Amino acid sequence: MREAAGDVEIARQYLTEVVRQVRPDLLHCNQFSFGSIQAEIPRVVVAHSDVVSWWISVHGNQPPENEWAWYRREVQNGLRGADLVIAPSGWMMSALTANYQFDGETRVIYNGRNVALFKYCDTRDNFVLSVGRLWDKGKQLQLLLDENQSVPVYIAGASTEPGTATIAPNGDPRLIGMLAPPQLIDLYSRASIYVATSRYEPFGLAPVEAALSGCALILNDLPIFRELWDDDALYFECNDSHSLARVVTQLSQSDGARQGLANRAQRRARERFSATRMADEYCKVYEQVCLRERVA
Repeated sequence: MREAAGDVEIARQYLTEVVRQVRPDLLHCNQFSFGSIQAEIPRVVVAHSDVVSWWISVHGNQPPENEWAWYRREVQNGLRGADLVIAPSGWMMSALTANYQFDGETRVIYNGRNVALFKYCDTRDNFVLSVGRLWDKGKQLQLLLDENQSVPVYIAGASTEPGTATIAPNGDPRLIGMLAPPQLIDLYSRASIYVATSRYEPFGLAPVEAALSGCALILNDLPIFRELWDDDALYFECNDSHSLARVVTQLSQSDGARQGLANRAQRRARERFSATRMADEYCKVYEQVCLRERVA
C-alpha cells in the first residue's frame, strides 16, 4: 500500500488544481484520500469498500499495523475531511465506524442499477449462475466447486489473478471466463438460480442484477445480505459448502418455490435498488450539503 503514496499525492494535487479552476459547488469523492484536499467546497466521500474491512472479513483478524499504517491514516484523514460520508449499506457504514475515527455526518444510500437493462424470460434453464473473480478470497467461489451440485453450475469472471503466474483450472466447463455485458445479461435471463458466496461484500451488485433478471437468490448468511434481501432470498450456513449444496438441491427441485422466491427478489430489487432511486437520493444529499454551505 505504501508504494502508492506518491501517486495518491500527485492525484490529490491535480484534483485540487481542477477544483480551483472549475469552482464546482460540491466534490463527490469515490476515493478516500480526496476527502482531505485543501478546497473551500463541500466534500462528500463515498465508501464503496475498504481494505481493512476486507482483511478482517477474509482473515478474521486485524491487518498488520506496520504494513497498513499509511493506508489507515489516508482513509481516516479523508473521512475526517468530508462534510458527509456515504456508504452503500448499513453494514459497510458500521465497518467504517468500527475501524476509523471520524465524527462527521453519515448516510446510507443503496447502490442501484438501471432496471431497463435487464431482461426477463419466462422459460428458464435449471442451472446455477455466479459471478466473480475465482482467485478472490473475498468472493470464495470455490464453495460452489467444492461439492457435487445437483444442477449445472456456471461461474462468470476472471480465473487468474492479474500479475501472477497462477494457472487457472483447464477444461472445467463450469468456468466460463469474462463475459461482455450483453452476454452476462443474457445469461442472467436464462439462469434459474443465482448464488452469492462472498464472505466480504459491502453491497453486491451481481445479486441485484440477477434478481432484476428474474433469478431466485441463494446467499451466504451474512449480515449484509440479510440487510439487503431479508426473506426474499434463501441462505446457506455461513461459508459452508455442504450447506450450500443442500440449499441448491432444495430450491432446484421445486419450481413453485423457486418462482415465488424469484418474484419476491425481483420486486425488492426494482423497489429498493434501482438507479433512479439511487440518483434521486444522491441529488437530495447534494442539495442539502450545498444549502448548508450557503447558509454557513
